[in-house]
Amino acid sequence: MKAGLHPENYRPVVFKDMSNDDTFITRSTINARETIEIDGVTYPLVKIEISNTSHPFYTGKQKLVDTAGRVDKFMSRYGNRNKK
Repeated sequence: MKAGLHPENYRPVVFKDMSNDDTFITRSTINARETIEIDGVTYPLVKIEISNTSHPFYTGKQKLVDTAGRVDKFMSRYGNRNKK
């Protein structure tokens, strides 16, 4: 294996799922602008939109997405083009 290929600056980082406020700590090299204090220790904070605790594949629950409004909007724009 080549020397110097992998980064050396791994550190504990908190990832926070913004959809359900779940947090988990793992090692990462990602740059973070914010910090959070957990159990008296300050960690870099990375906010994410979805994780395994909120993704429908892992939870088995589907979120209701309002697609009816989108379909109606599409049909009003493009649905009647071939009807003349």
